[in-house]
This record gives sequence, structure tokens and C-alpha cells, in this order.
Amino acid sequence: MVQPIKKTIELGDGRTITLETGKLAKQADGAVELRMGNTMLLATVVSAKEAGEGVDFMPLQVEYKEKFSSNGRFPGGFLKREGRASDYEILTARLVDRVLRPLFPDNYHADTFVNIIMFSADGNDAPDALAGLAASAALAVSDIPFNGPISEVRVARVDGEFVINPTFEQIEKADMELMVGATYENIMMVEGEMKEVSETDLLAALKAAHEAIKVQCKAQMELAEAVGAIKREYCHETNDEDLRADVREKCYDKAYAVAKAGCADKHWRQNSFDAICDEYIESLPEEERDEKTPLVKRYYHDVEREAVRRCILDEGVRLDGRKTTDIRPIWIETDYVPGPHGSAVFTRGETQSLATVTLGTKLDEKIVDDVLNQGHERFLLHYNFPPFSTGEAKPQRGVGRREVGHGNLAHRALKSMLPDNFPYVCRIVSDILESNGSSSMATVCAGTLALLDAGVNMKKPVSGIAMGLITDSDGSKYAVLSDILGDEDHLGDMDFKVTGTRDGITATQMDIKVDGLSYEVLEKALMQARDGRMHILDKIQEAIPQPRADYKPQVPRIVTMTIPKDLIGAVIGPGGKIIQGIQEASGATVSIDEIDNAGYIEVAATNKDSMDKALDMINAIVELPEEGKVYTGTVRSILDFGAFVEFMPNRDGLLHISEISWDRLPDMEASGIKEGDTLTVKLIEVDKKSGKFRLSMRALQPKPEGYVEPQRAPRGPRRDGGNDRPQRGDRGPRRDGGNRPPRTPRHED
Repeated sequence: MVQPIKKTIELGDGRTITLETGKLAKQADGAVELRMGNTMLLATVVSAKEAGEGVDFMPLQVEYKEKFSSNGRFPGGFLKREGRASDYEILTARLVDRVLRPLFPDNYHADTFVNIIMFSADGNDAPDALAGLAASAALAVSDIPFNGPISEVRVARVDGEFVINPTFEQIEKADMELMVGATYENIMMVEGEMKEVSETDLLAALKAAHEAIKVQCKAQMELAEAVGAIKREYCHETNDEDLRADVREKCYDKAYAVAKAGCADKHWRQNSFDAICDEYIESLPEEERDEKTPLVKRYYHDVEREAVRRCILDEGVRLDGRKTTDIRPIWIETDYVPGPHGSAVFTRGETQSLATVTLGTKLDEKIVDDVLNQGHERFLLHYNFPPFSTGEAKPQRGVGRREVGHGNLAHRALKSMLPDNFPYVCRIVSDILESNGSSSMATVCAGTLALLDAGVNMKKPVSGIAMGLITDSDGSKYAVLSDILGDEDHLGDMDFKVTGTRDGITATQMDIKVDGLSYEVLEKALMQARDGRMHILDKIQEAIPQPRADYKPQVPRIVTMTIPKDLIGAVIGPGGKIIQGIQEASGATVSIDEIDNAGYIEVAATNKDSMDKALDMINAIVELPEEGKVYTGTVRSILDFGAFVEFMPNRDGLLHISEISWDRLPDMEASGIKEGDTLTVKLIEVDKKSGKFRLSMRALQPKPEGYVEPQRAPRGPRRDGGNDRPQRGDRGPRRDGGNRPPRTPRHED
């Protein structure tokens, strides 16, 4: 008999989150089912009993997967089954990984797999805000060592009020949206986007999120206690304390000297640090060398880390000689590559981004077909990090999770600064050519420069900076570092990226690797980051004070127009025949959509002639026929009584034989008109009921002097045997006995 254990978390607005264990996936080391409304996640965790040989790190893998069936949908494609992870799934997995990873014991090195699967979704609540809670709860009820629990919540500011785990509808209205991960005591991770908010507002959001997280952590503690979870014993490291002490004694002063040298050359520093370790290994007896080398490298890493940190804390000297608030030298060059629509090189110290901008049409939109998110993306940003950027000799194997995450951060930083109603689809590509810290922030700066070079009238330029933190073991001393190096990120306690304009923050990402970080330290880091952002914005403005006055010649020009909804079909034509014909004849690109119950047409061309021709053809289709207007049309068919002329696209009118000439024509052959002829005609009547059109050629010709409209032939006897019907001009007596006036001739000019 299954006896599941449940805990319920109240969100304070009527919504609840339920955690349940003991029913599903019982062979995993830990499994928890999470429900919020009709959204259901299952998180499982499994960890190997022993670590792999020679492994001295935490081999953690977090996967997040959404089932299309969760929302009653079929996957796209021919296979009709879930395939590779979407960007959204990768980003959600990264959010969970970044909070969990620092909280495993330092000496726990067993392969550990966390899997979170969304089995049900209501389309109202965002599941990514629940994934961290589900994963931590699974760890809490397992026997896997973990210094948690943690939880993650999304906090949004809607109408001035902070909302925890807002709905999709509320997120759309928010001016601030953050994902925050934390333990009961400390914030561990932050990522989100904002509409130019202040540093004070950001701190207030973090505090609101942390209060909600404390409640969720408490519920996990109670769930683990009810389950009776006992953590496993493990021993993944063999240590030699005498060797550790010897490495420190013989290497620390040498490492400290390299750290204090203040050389800006990354490779010199790395080679110098490596030489100290190699020298020590060479000093070991040859028969012990192979056995002790892995231990020496691990112990030396700790020595190097301590030397770098003490040099910063005790003497205020950073690895490259800068003060804690200094920004590395910056050089910028715009319009660097001639082919793209915009380009720029941004170099800060030993980090360099080459960014390009491509402006396209609606046909270039990215189609998004995730489980809960379907639509089109008009602003794309892709980040590439090739191995040569760090001097590594290895192949480049596609796009990794890190590239997706860094690109997403830069995307969020810039997207709100594009002009309103921007007609172009925009793609930025940032290729990192050199890297020594903060390449994602270099991408933001290079992206801004490339947009301005492309002639995009941004609302405001955006810059970004990465902040670091070095703290003493007892927390008595700390140093906040501006524009951190790669080594300072690796050996430090925080990586805090902040992007924004002169008026506020647009995006942020923070990972904290140390417990007990106070809000005082966070506030100092934010204010110091603001000073750094302003410095970089000054450099950007020096390089390109204003956007390019006009787009480059190769940029397609776009003209938009709106037409009535009932004319959309006329522009498209059967099977797309008409719109394809317009594109072939004009050389322009034409797209049409129904938006707000109207037809929205976008015409793009690289030269004015193509644009004008396409617009003329479209206007001819959507223009409403106007009585009295003269048109040029093509004869489509000849009948005994006249000809049908296409005087506007898909609109035919009758040119009656009597309207061809002022002379009376015995038949159509006498008119000389043939199919395919081009005629100039005047629209003389639009029948309001039938919508039929009457055309005339003679109305455009001078009326002969003394011309009298010919009378029609008698209409013959009536069915009742009476006299001939009266002629139209003689309408006969009125019902009251009086005479009717003659009818005015129908075709009088």
C-alpha cells in the first residue's frame, strides 16, 4: 500500500504548492512530485555510490524537460516526439544547476543526475519558477549529501507591487522580472531583466523573493524530517596532510610574488603559476612522482587561490595590477566589417567581441514552438565562444549550454532598448575572439555599438560590467572588484553581471559561491557596478555619439501599410499566386499578416524602383473602384453584347457594345476589339446590390455635335393582348390620370 508523504506551501494569494514523495519513481535516490494548480513537475535525483578514478570535482548534470502532452499538443517535425532540448529548457536547467552546484560538499565527487520533467501545464503558471524547488525537495528526501535545501522563485513588480511566482499574464505587465535562488540563510543566484530600474529597487526585489524562499525551504526541511532521510557516508578523496603542508610551505611565497607582480598578460601569469607547481613536482623523488602529482596539483591550486585572495585583501593589488575599482583599457572600432548591416569590435583588456547586426524582414522571424510558448521572435542574439579565444587547442562542437546562457543574458539586456514599432527583424551575432573574463558583458557593449553603426535609433545605449568579490574566511574583510578577470571569477566568491543605461538596470545575473553574503555587500557591488557602467558608456559615446544617419545601401528598406481584413485574400490570391507574382515582378519581398482584425502588409526592397513597383501593384489590388475614375484595363473575353475588361486586379467590368463608340455598332466584330487588348475605360456605374461594374469608352470621347440618343425598338405586344408597350421615353399616363414627363435618357453625358 503506497503511503505518500505530502507538504503544502501557501503562497499567500490563494494559490498553493504541494510536494509529495513516496508514490512515483521510488527506485531513484530521491523523487518528489510538485503540483501547483494543474501544473505538475516530477523531479528525480540519482547519485553514484563511488566517484570515478581521479575525479576531483562535482560531476553534476541537471536536465529539465517539458512534455508536449502536458499541454495537449503534438511535437512538431516528422518524428512527432520530443527531441533535443529547446533554449528555454536549457536556460531552466542552468538556473537550477547554478544554485545546486555550490552546495554539494567540496569532497563529494560522485556522478549525480537531477532530472525535472513537466508532465502537466495549465498555461497560466510558469513552470521554470518551480523547477528549483522540485529538484531541491528530491535531494532533501534522498540520502545524497547536500548543504541545502534551496528554492527558486520568480519575483515581478506589477503596478508597483512585488508578486511572487507571477502568472504569464502578470509577467507581461511587469517592469521588473527576476529569478532568485537561495538557501534559508543566503541568496545564491539572481537572473532577470528590468526596464531601467534603480539599484535600490533591485535590492528590494531580492529581499521580497528571499522571504518567500524561506517558507519553501522550511517546508522541505519538514518533508525530509517526515521521510526520515539520512545522508550517506562517503569517502571520495585520499589526502596526505604532510604533503599539503609541504606544498604550501614551498610554493606560497612564490605564488604570492606572481600575484603581486601586476602583469596584465594572462598567459605570462598562467605560465608563471604553472612553473611553480612543475618545479615542486620535479623536486619529488622519481619513484613517488606519478603517485603524488594529482595530490600536488590539487593542493597547489588551493595555495594559488589563497595567495591571489590575500594579495587583494591585504594589499589591494589585483592580478593585473589594477585597483579594485579600475576598468581595463578599452578600444573600440565601428563599421569594422563591410558586408553586414552593422558591425563593431569592442575590446576591454584581453576580452574582445566582434559583433555584427543583420536587419531583415518578417520572413526572417524565428518561429518559436515550445510546449507553452508559441509565436515569433523578431530580435535574436547569438553568442559564440570558440576555443581559440582562450588559446585552447580543441575542436568547436556546436553551441553549448554556456553559449545559450550568455547569449540570453545579452539578449535581455538589449531588447528593451530597440525602438518601438521597429519594422525590422534584427539579429546580433557576437563572436568572442579573445576571452579573459566578462565576455557576455563585452557582447552587450559590442552589440550596442553594432546597432548604432547599423543606423538603429536605440532608445538609449547599454553597457555591461561584471563584478567580483573576495572575502576573508571569517567575513571580517572583503573586496568588491570591478571588471573581473577570468582568474578572479574562478578564484573569487561572486560573479555579478549588471547591464544598463545611464538611467537604470536592464538585466542582471549573479552567482554567489560563499555563504553569508550580506545586503550591504550587494549594495556596494551594485553601486560600484554603476560607476563602471557609466565609464564604459562614456567610451561608447566617444566612439559613436549618434546612430548612423541612414541605413547602409545593402539594408532592405521597409514600408508597411494596413488594409481591410476582407482584402487579405485578394492580395494573397489563390494558393499565393498574386503575392508571389508581385514579388517576381517587382523584386521586392512582400509579407502579410492579420493583426487586430486588419491586414498588415510589409514590403521590403533594396532599391526604390522595386519598392515603388510592389506598392503600385498592391495599391491597385486594395484600391476600391471609384465611379467616374479612368482606368487602363485588359480585355478578358468578348461576347455578342460587349466585352469584359479587367480594369483592376481581379475586378472585371462590362464594356457594353453601346458604350464603345458614339456610333451605333452592328456587332462586336465591327468594334475591332480583341481579347488581350489594352483599353482605357471610365467606370460609369457600380451596382450597389450586385457589385457589378459598368465601363465606357465613349464617355472619354467627344460627343458628336447634334448627337441624339437612338430610341430602342418597340418591345412587342403584351401577354394580355394589349397594344404595344410604351417606349421608355414615353412612360404613359400616371395612375392618377395625369401624363408622366419623358424619362431622361440613361446614357446622357
